[in-house]
Amino acid sequence: MSDEQRFLDRLAERNAQRGDEPTWIAARRQAGAARFEALGFPHRRVEEWKYTDVRDIARNDFVLTENADFSPATAAALTLPLDAHRLTFVDGVFAPALSDLGSLPEGVQVLPLSRALEENHEAVGGPLGRLTGVDFSSFAALNTAFMEEGAVVRLAPRTVVDKPIVLQFLSRAGEQDVMSHPRILVEAGGRSEATLIEHHVGEAEAANFTNLVEEIILERGAILTHYKLQEAPLKDRHIASIHVEQARDSRYVSFNLNLGGGLVRNDLVSELNGEGAEAIYNGLFYGQGRQHVDNHTLVNHNAPRTFSRENYKGILDDRAHGVFNGKVIVKRDSQQIEAEQSNANLLLSDRAEIDTKPELEIYADDVKCAHGATTGQLDEEAIYALRTRGIDEQTARGLLTLAFAGEVMDRVDLDAVSERVELAVAGKLPERFNLAGLVETASAFSEE
Repeated sequence: MSDEQRFLDRLAERNAQRGDEPTWIAARRQAGAARFEALGFPHRRVEEWKYTDVRDIARNDFVLTENADFSPATAAALTLPLDAHRLTFVDGVFAPALSDLGSLPEGVQVLPLSRALEENHEAVGGPLGRLTGVDFSSFAALNTAFMEEGAVVRLAPRTVVDKPIVLQFLSRAGEQDVMSHPRILVEAGGRSEATLIEHHVGEAEAANFTNLVEEIILERGAILTHYKLQEAPLKDRHIASIHVEQARDSRYVSFNLNLGGGLVRNDLVSELNGEGAEAIYNGLFYGQGRQHVDNHTLVNHNAPRTFSRENYKGILDDRAHGVFNGKVIVKRDSQQIEAEQSNANLLLSDRAEIDTKPELEIYADDVKCAHGATTGQLDEEAIYALRTRGIDEQTARGLLTLAFAGEVMDRVDLDAVSERVELAVAGKLPERFNLAGLVETASAFSEE
């Protein structure tokens, strides 16, 4: 039996359990399954997957689950301490007992995909799959074949959501490894504004597979700040495809923060389709042990006077392996655009490895574009200088590592998110009221 057939057999078992569903959903499932069978799992001879080996996913006999049982106390410990509207999923299954939508403002819808399909499947059917079709990748095709749960977020025009919207995905440790294929759809009406936090976390011994597809549609003047905080257990596998479509004067700000997961792949694509559209990519990936973190980004400047800025930082320890491939494409006649791209990496071990490839493809002549990549190690003189001020070596290294991440983290407005990143990257540091000054000192030494 081929690796692909094992997944297709699971799909057949699931389909046999399903009740009646709209014809268009069944047709899309069939298309997804057919495309997945044709493509197969990607291998390293494929350029886009040159540095990422997915055989650990392909050869595993993952099962599906239908229950969302999870210890409330454990969930509370993993949950970000935020006043927020929250949808929670356990191994891809909606968990109403762990969710808290409270009183949503007028003009805001936040609901599980299963419910959205039940209430008005035709309204979901139009945008779902329009940005990320079955041809995007074999994983996107597999997600479409299994698609049944996830989240739908809709903002009416001119709606401003004061509290963050949190989509929490919990991974559970069990006797068998579980797979889930969540689908997220975000539709932001003209001049609406919101903060979306996507949080992946779980029990330490979990070893599951999450295959996420997310489609975000921003209408004219809409603003979305999107935090993707990935703290999955170190044995988890995490594949994510995020596709953003931006109309005139819209603004998409991404914080792609990867701290966990044994095998991680993120694809982030923005389509800048209207003048004044702006995409800001802030990325931080931290790897230890034998973690593998692969970030692929793509910004398509499809219209003139569009703007993109990208800054990704990688921190790798032990035998961790990081990949960054960032591409900016300026289409013909997309004049007067501005695009900046930067990837800087810090290797904390001689055995850590980074493969980085920033790319520009420009088919217009009136543009401002820049890109670059650097890789280095901690400055031993800076460590010594901090130690002469009474700071132990471990704390000094943590401070310098945190200072390296500072350019990205300084833009994070949520303390609950910052604290998770600081703890993962630098360990337990001095009290927060002293931290800012210490990091500033460490940064000064790093620049000398």
